Amino acid sequence: MTDEPTNRAKERPYVKVMQKLRQAGLRPTRQRLALAKLLFDGPNRHVTAEMLHEETIKANINIVLATVYNSLHQFTDAGLLREIVVNPGRTYFDTNVTDHYHYFLAQEGQLEDVPEGALKIDRLPEAPAGKKISRIDVIIHMAEES
Repeated sequence: MTDEPTNRAKERPYVKVMQKLRQAGLRPTRQRLALAKLLFDGPNRHVTAEMLHEETIKANINIVLATVYNSLHQFTDAGLLREIVVNPGRTYFDTNVTDHYHYFLAQEGQLEDVPEGALKIDRLPEAPAGKKISRIDVIIHMAEES
């Protein structure tokens, strides 16, 4: 007896990412499917638009950098990615959208997750009137020891 859905998924490599895009309310265009496959088929990761564009070139996928930027922002707006701004002009997109913190390794140009439970925040300021805290972003900038 064969498992028909599993066999169908093997035959159609874009099924999972197509479903992911549709569930997020995004139309699965050719470019979005290609980028989603690169982003979401595998472990969680942090990418810049330029890094993802380089991956498209290596995979022989013809997508211009502007489309990569637009798609990353659409994925972020749809809740599929989290945007992490480490400094002006340096933005990463994280496929792990759960609440967690980051190390930024400046010399390597890498963003890494802080291990769960390694950072404890035990006191927050009062939110301004009419506002509430929706999330806390922590980026620990790392440098080489001298």
